[in-house]
Amino acid sequence: MAKGSGEEIRLGGLGVRYVVEGKDSGGSVAMFEFEVSAGSMVPVAHSHDGYEETVYGLEGVLTFTVDGQKVEIGPGGSFCIPRGAVHRFDNVHPAGAKVLVTITPGILGPEYFREIREVFKAGADGPPDPKAIGEIMRRHGLTPAQ
Repeated sequence: MAKGSGEEIRLGGLGVRYVVEGKDSGGSVAMFEFEVSAGSMVPVAHSHDGYEETVYGLEGVLTFTVDGQKVEIGPGGSFCIPRGAVHRFDNVHPAGAKVLVTITPGILGPEYFREIREVFKAGADGPPDPKAIGEIMRRHGLTPAQ
């Protein structure tokens, strides 16, 4: 039976909790709840060539930019980010948001978020090291858009 650890990984205003890890699904799928505080942004637009990312809105509203097009996802809304599409998201709304993210195949695991968290901790007195963030992203199949 595929499952997640239930561990919550916090990255500033972001929280990630895997409900299914790829290692537990034979690599077919990974799923995580993604919480985003009001005003939070992912500073690096990126793409991934090895998997699709499907997003389903649970609470609040997130604004995604996918290949230059804005998509707002609220409760019950969904869309798929295809391989190679450059994307990012922002929570520009006054309330927090939560989405369920499905990664197919399930090759992005909680290790990615743990490693990013360590870079954030190391840069506690200032911004995180962009070179270190980029290296982690590439190692886990994400390509920063530059």
